[in-house]
Amino acid sequence: MATVNNSSTWHTHFSRLARYHVWATHRLLEAVSPVPDQDYRRDVGLFFKSIHGTLNHMLVAEHLLWYARFAKGASPVLALDAEIEPERERLAQALKGGSANWTSLIASWSAERFDSLLDYQTSKGVPQSLPFAATLAHVFNHATHHRGQITAALTAMGQPCPELDMVYCLQEESRK
Repeated sequence: MATVNNSSTWHTHFSRLARYHVWATHRLLEAVSPVPDQDYRRDVGLFFKSIHGTLNHMLVAEHLLWYARFAKGASPVLALDAEIEPERERLAQALKGGSANWTSLIASWSAERFDSLLDYQTSKGVPQSLPFAATLAHVFNHATHHRGQITAALTAMGQPCPELDMVYCLQEESRK
C-alpha cells in the first residue's frame, strides 16, 4: 500500500476545501448557464425559492457576510435572502471571484489562527464567538449544501447536472 506524504495541517485541509470550492462553483455555474431564464428564476421549492435566489443567497452568505467576518473582522448587516445581483451573468462572475478569494485568505493565516475563536455579530446584530476552524468549515459546507439543492432542481427540470463530488476534483488535481 502506497503512503502519501501529506502533512495534516489546517492550512492543507482548508486550502484543499477552498480549491474544491472554486472547482465546484465553476462547474455548477457552467451547468446553470444554459437554463432558460424562466426556469432559472421560477420557484422550484428551494429554501430561497429559485436557482437565482439560491445563488444570490450564496453570494450574500459566503462572500458578503462570512468572507467579511474572516478577512476584515467586519459584521455586515444583510438579509440572507437579499437580491444583491439581479443580472445572472454578473452574479455568476461575483460567485466565481468570491470563491477564488478564499484561497489567498487561508494562505495568509498563521497556523495558530485556526485554533482560535472567530468573534463577529450575526446578521441580526447578536455577538458571537465560535471556534475559528469549525466555523470556516461551515462556510464550505454551506456552499456544498446549496450546490446540492441547485443540482437537484436542475435534475427535476430535466437539465444536465455536473458531478460535484469532491473526489472528482481530487482526481483532476492528481492528473495535473
